Amino acid sequence: MERIRIYMTGVGGQGTLTATTLLARTALDQGLDVVSGEIHGMAQRGGVVESTVLLGGWKSPKISHGEADIVLGFEPLETLRGLPYLTKGGSVISNTEPLPPVGVSCGRESYPDMDLITDKVRGCSAKCWFLPCRTLGVEAGSVQAGNIVLLGALCASGLVPFGPDALEAAIRKYLKPSLVDMNLKAVALGVAKLAG
Repeated sequence: MERIRIYMTGVGGQGTLTATTLLARTALDQGLDVVSGEIHGMAQRGGVVESTVLLGGWKSPKISHGEADIVLGFEPLETLRGLPYLTKGGSVISNTEPLPPVGVSCGRESYPDMDLITDKVRGCSAKCWFLPCRTLGVEAGSVQAGNIVLLGALCASGLVPFGPDALEAAIRKYLKPSLVDMNLKAVALGVAKLAG
C-alpha cells in the first residue's frame, strides 16, 4: 500500500489525542502497518496538541516539515500553524470554528481572519476541505464529537485506504457503549458534509 503520513493538530479539550488513537486502531484493524505518536501535547484545556499517524511501514512516528501527506486541523489557527508540515501536493481537512488558544485568550496574540487561513491552506495544498466541526459535534450530541466529525470526513475523502465503515466498526469496538451512537452520528455528519 501507499505510505501515508498524517499530522494532526488542535488544542487541549478537543479530543485530538482520542482521535489519533481511534484512527490508529481503525488502521490496525484493517491490517495496516501503523506507527503513531504524540509530538507535543499539553493536558491543560487550550494548550496546543500535535500528534501523528503513519501508515504503510514507517519506523518512527516523527514527521518533519514538508513531510505530511495529510494535515488534520481540529482548530483553524492550529491548521495554519501546521501547514509547514504539509508536503507539496498534500491535503488538508480542517475545522472552521475557532477555539482560541491561550495566547489569544490572554490578549498576547490576535486571531487571524478565517479567510486568511482558508486562502493560505488553499495556496499550499492540492486538496482541502473545511467543516464546522464544533457545530456538527453539537448536532451529533456533544461538542467533543467534533473530533469524530473530522475523522469521518477523512475516511470519506479517499485519502486513506479505508472508509467510514471501518471507522464505525472501531467506534463500536473501542468506545464506551454510551458514546457509540453519538459518535456514529458524528461520522455520518462528517461524511455528509464532505460530500455536500
